Amino acid sequence: MEKLKSYAELVKFQHTIFALPFALASILILAERTPSFWKVVWILVALVSARTLGMAFNRLIDEPFDRMNPRTRNWPLVSGELSREDVKRLIIISAGIFILSTLMINFLAFLLSPVVVFLLWLYPYSKRFTHYPHFVLGLVYFLIPIAVDVALNERISGQALLLGLGMATWVAGFDILYSLQDYEFDREHGLKSIPVKFGTETSLKIARYLHLITFFSLLSLGFVNEELGFIYLLGLLLLAGFLVYEHRLISPHDLSKINKAFFTVNGYVSVVFFFTVLLDYLL
Repeated sequence: MEKLKSYAELVKFQHTIFALPFALASILILAERTPSFWKVVWILVALVSARTLGMAFNRLIDEPFDRMNPRTRNWPLVSGELSREDVKRLIIISAGIFILSTLMINFLAFLLSPVVVFLLWLYPYSKRFTHYPHFVLGLVYFLIPIAVDVALNERISGQALLLGLGMATWVAGFDILYSLQDYEFDREHGLKSIPVKFGTETSLKIARYLHLITFFSLLSLGFVNEELGFIYLLGLLLLAGFLVYEHRLISPHDLSKINKAFFTVNGYVSVVFFFTVLLDYLL
């Protein structure tokens, strides 16, 4: 049980709440007909295993830097709770489950699965060669509605692209905010990010613009999809309120509330979006 807790802490399993409600909302929006129970199960298995794979890649590849960073010295791989071999085993198992789940969904999903694995592997390395690793992570989340559309309908629709753009800019925006914590460390050790390139104040503005795109992408979806009505639009106003609150928590001179902005508020954003879509669907 202690080892399982260490694995859960390693991959921050509780943060699955960022992606899972958006994926469920994507199923409700994109399904042309009611999917089978097992189709939904395999979609969720694919999502959770892919996220686990991405986090395991991240921890293993970044381990040399995590050992030097005061913020990450207590993480399971650095502290010795888990070994590199443990993490490698987790990578193999989660990759295997992910690829199997795509095969169970349909053959097209299976053929596209290596693209997802490649991007999950690339993200931890991207901060070595580009100041825009946040957009690599955003691209991973952009693929979630695309993958749902492929799984359900074996196609990629305009609605999936709008959902993907909303998710990509939302994630890229809050990843910029999260990286502000390591601004000084990244500068000293040659790691790249938008804060390192542009500084704190400009980075906050870029994150705000990205979240503005998030809102208008989801708003556009409401006009494109005729089945989304007043409840959806009302929910988007609540979602926008949380995004505004997130940015009010952080200023160039006070970064003390980054964790609250990142973990708490973004969890609400994802959950609010799902329940908005669910209520609109039911009512």
